[in-house]
Amino acid sequence: MGPLARAIRAKLTAALQPTHLQLRDESGRHGAPPGAETHFAVLVVSPLFAGVPPLQRHRLVHAALRAELAGPLHALAIVARTPQQWASDPRMPPPPPCLGGSKHERRGAGESPSDG
Repeated sequence: MGPLARAIRAKLTAALQPTHLQLRDESGRHGAPPGAETHFAVLVVSPLFAGVPPLQRHRLVHAALRAELAGPLHALAIVARTPQQWASDPRMPPPPPCLGGSKHERRGAGESPSDG
């Protein structure tokens, strides 16, 4: 775990008092050089999320990581659940495929994938 990952873990722990916290460095999937720590996914399970809508939960995570998001952290995927939600589905969803940068074909407006 690199310095950014340790900072993310520490700040989320302090701000949200999670009962479960998973942090996944996905930088390598996005073409970042080894050790870059630019793309992360977090799963935060916290009793503080009870009665809080999903968008506000994400805002709480963003507020805790304000400095990191303004600097080295380029992308952050967030799963924010209550302990009850975690008990009913205790897994982190798989990451979606990365289509950023040069990894996808650019199409003109109105073109479909079958338009060669």
